[in-house]
Amino acid sequence: MAIAAIGQLCSTASMSHNLALCQSLVKKAVEAGAKALFLPEAADYIASSPQESLSLARPMESSPFVLGLQASAKDNNLAINVSIHVPTASGKMANRSIWVNERGEIESYYDKLHLFDYGSLRESNSVDGGKEIVKPVETVMGRVGLMICFDLRFPEISLAHKRQNAQILTYPSAFTVPTGKAHWETLLKARAIETQAYIIAAAQIGAHNEKRTSYGHSMVVDPWGKVLLDMTGEGSEAEIGVVDVDLEYREKIKESMPLLRRTDVYPEI
Repeated sequence: MAIAAIGQLCSTASMSHNLALCQSLVKKAVEAGAKALFLPEAADYIASSPQESLSLARPMESSPFVLGLQASAKDNNLAINVSIHVPTASGKMANRSIWVNERGEIESYYDKLHLFDYGSLRESNSVDGGKEIVKPVETVMGRVGLMICFDLRFPEISLAHKRQNAQILTYPSAFTVPTGKAHWETLLKARAIETQAYIIAAAQIGAHNEKRTSYGHSMVVDPWGKVLLDMTGEGSEAEIGVVDVDLEYREKIKESMPLLRRTDVYPEI
């Protein structure tokens, strides 16, 4: 078994403030004996408008937020998964999940495929959708499949990761309160049950500005669909939760209930 730390926080438009929060969670994760820290979507910043968000985006290689977390990962021998904003050639941004290994190196990254256009929140106005499902990355925790927030509603990506034997699926998120209350736990359980993988969903919580509030409830669900962690939290304090990820238990679940897909009838994803 390996200990995973799940970070929950309330990002603001200040990248330096958010980095300090995340580095405080790194310290807590190390004290808890974790091998990896999972942080939410948009951990680098959440702005009050698309224009402000675009002005704050930095290339992954020169972002002070990313460089700061890389240094923290290396100094503490701790892997970190986090979602950030990266400018693209079109003038928009990518919503990107990166895996920083315990040596401080960016080992893999994934750009969010499905963009959140709901009510007044129109992610597609400022974000370019990703172009590919990135293969699972080998980590100190096991084989990890990277996804982000709204991707949770589309099982095709998680099933593609299952086919590639991903043992852990990540959904760093900033769910709205209405959609969180309606669907968050249900969807996370569904993805766990159908893929027989651990689901780790670190989430933003609280009011980021006068326009936007996140649901919180960072959650970990095991391969049988049991909720191992639900960080209800109070207010918007930055905190961690910890869980044991038992990959042998996952293998027992797979052996006891084989999910044999009928790809002779329908196409393989």
